[in-house]
Amino acid sequence: MLILITEKAKKEEVENASKDLDGYIKFVVDIDKGDLTIGGDRHYDGEQLLLENGSLQSNLWGGGYDLSSKVIDYDSIINIRPRDNNPSREVLDMNIRKDIDNILKEKLGW
Repeated sequence: MLILITEKAKKEEVENASKDLDGYIKFVVDIDKGDLTIGGDRHYDGEQLLLENGSLQSNLWGGGYDLSSKVIDYDSIINIRPRDNNPSREVLDMNIRKDIDNILKEKLGW
């Protein structure tokens, strides 16, 4: 279940998002607006939902969170953007990772 998060997420939203991939949650974060999507099978779907809600492509970064190990990863095919100095699936810029972490902590408590 793909869920758009613009305010602090409810516990039920996180639980529902975790059902898609058995305890692993894909996310796409807009590092400018602070909005994000959680859940679903593909980062692309979250990316499209954020774009439809006014986000800019250059502000969107994907990753995932494992509920059991509590590990955040910054790996997604939507992150491959050489024009934004990120030629990898991994988010390479540590400042962008910090922005992602801050938004995840604020909205999801991770």
